[in-house]
Amino acid sequence: MATDNPVESLREEATCPICLEYFKDPVIIDCGHNFCRACITQCWEGSDTAVSCPQCRETVQQGNLRPNRQLANVVEIAKWLSLQAAKGAGEERVCGEHQETLKLFCEEDQTSVCLVCHLSRAHRDHRVVPIEEAAQEYKVKLQGSLGPLRKELEEALALTSKEEKKTTEWQRKVKNKREMIAGEFNKLHTLLREEEQLLLQSLEQEERETLQRLQENITKLSQQSSSLQQLITEIEEKCQQPVVELLKDVKSTLSRSENVKLQEQEAVSTDLKNVYKISLDMNEVLKRFIVDETLDPDTAHPNLVLSEDRKCVRDGDKRQDLPNNPERFDTYTEVLGAEGFAGGRRYWVVEVGDKTGWALGICRESVSRKGPVTYTPGNGFWVVWLCDGEYCACTYPWTPLPMSVRPSRVGIFLDYEAGEVSFYNVTDRSHLFTFTDTFSGTLRPYFYPGGNAGGKNAAPLIICPVPAQAGGNLCP
Repeated sequence: MATDNPVESLREEATCPICLEYFKDPVIIDCGHNFCRACITQCWEGSDTAVSCPQCRETVQQGNLRPNRQLANVVEIAKWLSLQAAKGAGEERVCGEHQETLKLFCEEDQTSVCLVCHLSRAHRDHRVVPIEEAAQEYKVKLQGSLGPLRKELEEALALTSKEEKKTTEWQRKVKNKREMIAGEFNKLHTLLREEEQLLLQSLEQEERETLQRLQENITKLSQQSSSLQQLITEIEEKCQQPVVELLKDVKSTLSRSENVKLQEQEAVSTDLKNVYKISLDMNEVLKRFIVDETLDPDTAHPNLVLSEDRKCVRDGDKRQDLPNNPERFDTYTEVLGAEGFAGGRRYWVVEVGDKTGWALGICRESVSRKGPVTYTPGNGFWVVWLCDGEYCACTYPWTPLPMSVRPSRVGIFLDYEAGEVSFYNVTDRSHLFTFTDTFSGTLRPYFYPGGNAGGKNAAPLIICPVPAQAGGNLCP
């Protein structure tokens, strides 16, 4: 804080903002602020990542400490001038009543007194100590209070940053969910326009309410940060005042600093509620595109057992003696649908029941049948699967699919010209995921019933029969 006394101003410039003493071996960091080498090193001790300036909070390089020799010279000059000023400062520290030097400090009355005051009736029975000793004692206490306050401020700033990140992440989730809803309804806008508007309004209301609660947390934290910063500044200024002023109301200042506690903020969940699903039966909408799909035994891994009607497939957990023809998968227990598609719209439903592992979707007819394969669109697979209790879309990287209701039936809808493969939870009529790509060549339905797992996953995948009067319009 600037003062009218040039010596005091110079002393302030020569004081380390951490220890509040004259700089010792001053160094300058990237942001331009100066500190004692030992102080800033201790402040950053234990940090192996980017660190911040204790004054401006700017992120700086930890090892970039440059000696400030000019400041070291200024410190020596400030010390000399302060010493000279102290020699003539006796008249400024005199008792207004007795015109004696204020050499003592009364602990009971919290005031500076002279020797005559000490012997007077007013202070005779009080505990008094040398004024310099008292100043040093309270200075230590004040400096000690700065640590917890700075920690509280750091916590408040960290919480603010966390809430801001949650806000950004929440908005990203809302954006992704909005795009999914809009995309799904664009395909079915004629029948579902009213439902789309209701869902978007519900999503917007949840977004608005959650953002409001998050912003309230940020506002409260900002207010607490401001109060903490104000108290820290007050204490820092008090520590640099002359002893008489420093000791004035010092207990009150200490009491306020000790009573500062960061208020706990309301926990705001940023998990979307599982209510954003199409409430109409997608089978009713898509059944005009349904196909009577069967399995192709020539592509089936030797461990797979197909039913006579080629509608069911399971892992028999035993390799059968089958010809190793080029079409057959030989590494994973996979099989393709018998009918391939090179255009139009197609829909089929697969019963997965309570199986603990499976994968469904489409793939290019040209995918490799021999050796291990990574199931991504780049390798010609557009697949959703269940593994280790987790549902995901096999994108790169994989996209987790949270489920509010475990699907017992999964619908797959291919819109070849639109470049979309959509998956539906037929059990609760919700949309699971949509791949968007550009298709060429023939595509085949893909089935993976999962490993037998000692009988725990032995149930088959079942292609559901085509309902009566379904099908018809298979063109875009």
